[in-house]
Amino acid sequence: TFTVEEAVETIGFGRFHIILFLIMGSTGVAEAMEIMLIAVVSPLIRCEWQLQDWQVALVTTMVFFGYMVFSIVLGLLADRYGRWKILLLSFLWAAYFSLLTSFAPSYIWFVFLRAMVGGGVSGHAQGREENKQIIAMCSCFNSFLSLGKVFWLAGSLLIIGLASVVNPTIGWRWLIRIASIPGILLILVFKFIPESARYDVSMGNTGAALATLQRIARMNGAAMPEGVLREPAKEKGGRFKDLIHPKYRRTTLQIWIIW
Repeated sequence: TFTVEEAVETIGFGRFHIILFLIMGSTGVAEAMEIMLIAVVSPLIRCEWQLQDWQVALVTTMVFFGYMVFSIVLGLLADRYGRWKILLLSFLWAAYFSLLTSFAPSYIWFVFLRAMVGGGVSGHAQGREENKQIIAMCSCFNSFLSLGKVFWLAGSLLIIGLASVVNPTIGWRWLIRIASIPGILLILVFKFIPESARYDVSMGNTGAALATLQRIARMNGAAMPEGVLREPAKEKGGRFKDLIHPKYRRTTLQIWIIW
């Protein structure tokens, strides 16, 4: 018998992982553009709607408030319905509300719609972190993951560059529409991204998990391990209060402060 982790390690790093890394890294470009968008749009909406400082600041606050709330909700849904479905939903959601933002008739609508965009963007992490773990299972290539930060930087630079051209000419509404294009394009490649084999195994769907692993092996030109795919022994799920248990409290507080 073999587990999903053992199968991924046996298959090794190859073409599948590179393509997956590029797709999931590109989600960082789309995410950075949506998050950094407020920085380059705020001065313009301040003038258009005669906003005070706190009203401008509230836009950014609400984006991250939506991110915080919906990351919890979408995380729970991803555990129940699968990473792939929630990742696709989050991209559709973020693209839809981002486009709606460009038609916002007032400040109140703008704040609400950007909060919803933040909620959609939070779902990107559900799939990205899962697929990072797939790549990280190939222990020799853990350092490859550090390149992922380049995608966020690229998205940040791209939105600033676009703003310098678009804002003075056709306006901030068109900047928002253009910024939503990467997220829409990524939806078109979602067929390539498989459901997490670990999720399928945890739900008792070993057939689907085995099909995913065989697909990875074919793309990498590698052989599957011999034997039958088995589900690892079920472990007790974590709870929120575990984070503040005396054993983990210090680590939890350190991580929260760092973030």
